[in-house]
Amino acid sequence: MPRHVPDGRDLRLRSRTFAPGQTGLLAIINRTPDSFYDAGRYLDDEVALSAVARAVADGADAVDIGGVKAGPGPEVSTGEELRRVVSFIAAVRETYPDLVISVDTWRAAVADAACEVGADLINDAWAGHDPEVAAVAGAHGAGYVCAHTGDHRPRTDPHRVRYNDVVSATLADLSAQVDAAIAAGVRADGLLIDAAADFGKNTYHSLQVTGQVSDLIQTGWPVLLAVSNKKFIAETLGLNGAKSERLTGTIATTAVGVWEGVRMVRAHDVAATRQVLDMVAGLRSGIPAMARRALA
Repeated sequence: MPRHVPDGRDLRLRSRTFAPGQTGLLAIINRTPDSFYDAGRYLDDEVALSAVARAVADGADAVDIGGVKAGPGPEVSTGEELRRVVSFIAAVRETYPDLVISVDTWRAAVADAACEVGADLINDAWAGHDPEVAAVAGAHGAGYVCAHTGDHRPRTDPHRVRYNDVVSATLADLSAQVDAAIAAGVRADGLLIDAAADFGKNTYHSLQVTGQVSDLIQTGWPVLLAVSNKKFIAETLGLNGAKSERLTGTIATTAVGVWEGVRMVRAHDVAATRQVLDMVAGLRSGIPAMARRALA
């Protein structure tokens, strides 16, 4: 029999609805010169637009466009971040009227400008560091991601960070963020929660919150799984080489999260991740995309 799908709220972004048991694929497009993964290849508009086209062709349901590297690095002004993302989001919206577009920013000014030109979701990976970001989502009717960072400031790596119970701390913090976001006017059906592996966490912490993602799913709020090629995967597998070596660990982690019921997966490797989502859907439903073997 098909596996039971956990209860939860529908997630609605633009014209799409992602119900419990359905997982959307959020493709990463980094508009930064110092991205840990793509090393600046998408700064050029045409190259980045080609990357969006490839992601859509490979099965992405949405794209996540960011203009500042998540980790430590040179300061990026608000003006520079605006320059990197806003006109590009406008171009993507013009080319793909129905595509769900996310902006990866912790700044209210950037979120506001991005929503003005067509962004549907604000991926605030730094947990409301700018307290006005949620209000921007509310004003535009956009979706909003609540992420747990352990109160770390944007673009800082944790140092000797400690939790008595990282899963309990994450759940309590995300619950408070959800309440604050709704109070700020964010649609309840536009909210996602993210344990944010590696943000304010060491590898032990990231393994715990990711391995116990079912605890987040049981809250009923749609869960974003954002683990693609992260450091905790490399350290878990003892990898010291190229980022491409992290793909197998990323795919394994993604499959577990999707099986448990995460609602959206943020990914660099779109084609491989699409197959994971489709395979888990097939295992859950018992229905293949095609069936010929031993039927005649």
